[in-house]
Amino acid sequence: MKILVIGSGGREHALALALSRDPNVEEVHAAPGNPGIAAVAETHPVEPLDGDAVAALARETGADLVVVGPEAPLVAGVADAVRAAGIACFGPTGEAARLEGSKAFAKEIMAAADVPTAMARVCETADEVSEALDAFGAPHVVKDDGLAAGKGVVVTNDRALAAAHAKECGRVVVEEYLAGPEVSLFAITDGTTVLPLQPAQDFKRAYDGDEGPNTGGMGAYTPLPWAPDDLVETVTRRVLQPTIDELARRGTPFAGLLYAGLALTDRGVRVVEFNARFGDPETQALLALLDSSLATLLHAAATGALDTVGLPRWRDGAAVTVVVAADGYPASPRKGDAIEGIDEANALDGVDVIHAGTKIANGRLVTAGGRVLSVTAAGADLADARRRAYEGVQLIRLEGGHHRRDIAEAAASS
Repeated sequence: MKILVIGSGGREHALALALSRDPNVEEVHAAPGNPGIAAVAETHPVEPLDGDAVAALARETGADLVVVGPEAPLVAGVADAVRAAGIACFGPTGEAARLEGSKAFAKEIMAAADVPTAMARVCETADEVSEALDAFGAPHVVKDDGLAAGKGVVVTNDRALAAAHAKECGRVVVEEYLAGPEVSLFAITDGTTVLPLQPAQDFKRAYDGDEGPNTGGMGAYTPLPWAPDDLVETVTRRVLQPTIDELARRGTPFAGLLYAGLALTDRGVRVVEFNARFGDPETQALLALLDSSLATLLHAAATGALDTVGLPRWRDGAAVTVVVAADGYPASPRKGDAIEGIDEANALDGVDVIHAGTKIANGRLVTAGGRVLSVTAAGADLADARRRAYEGVQLIRLEGGHHRRDIAEAAASS
């Protein structure tokens, strides 16, 4: 199988790496890719948001499958353009991707499908925001209705800050706060069949102890030894399958990766958000343990044959991902700083250094984004995986770079 991966971040590097190691894959191509992806795939300078250009590249490379990584191309309809060219594509249509592209639309779908979630109001004026903030009380949760690269959410006790965020965004969803640990549960679906992956947990806050501003994610781990034994079954039955069924009922079937961000509250599981693609950095940890053929799963989802492949299989042990961020992230990440030590970290047993915000400039690897690298390690258990991941992180040399030191710490010590 020849596969074309669309995107340039850590998620796409993790996907390309896993596919390059898959015995069912003959060639991996990527557009536009990054320096890490270029080590495992042939990269092409194509704009990910240009559906016609992506489809043309898929034809040129003889791709049997196109995997669209980021949310923006999905919402822009890139998967539609690829399918219109007669090529299998993993990723929902632009209409179905509104599940991530619009928080209000996601709430509408959940209401219709009787999916448990936070009470919410869609607000477009300052008066509506004020009324919603009063109704739900603190902590205040305000979400940009549109795409915001994982950073459009403010959770704060400061009412003025919540109101200011709403004003900056325009149309927002104001929600009740959901208290309880958060879990990420991904599912691969062809629009009918739903195959859940194992749960993971990511860390959104920038600093140790869940302090600081929200980010796109500073680390992740899987599995979750503290999660209820019936969590996957419950979420599949109450959340994933009803959502997929409702989208199909509306004539907009969702085929691709459905990401459910969940809160385990004292009232039961509640959906915090939906995404329409693999999450970053949870994907890095999950793929480090996936024992099934990733290519087979993705191709079956893209061709309506997911009922023929069975549930994904997982290796024993655990995986931990630690994100190394650029100086100034998330407010104003500095670019152009030299990165060293990746080869040494990659040489460690069980460790893969995944590139996200990197580029080659004047023959040197330098920073080109906020989340620069994610060091991922598999181990016998969470403690072992943490030790390996942090050994890798210590080998990375990046001026001003920073990372959280408590990824999976509580779970590994419990």
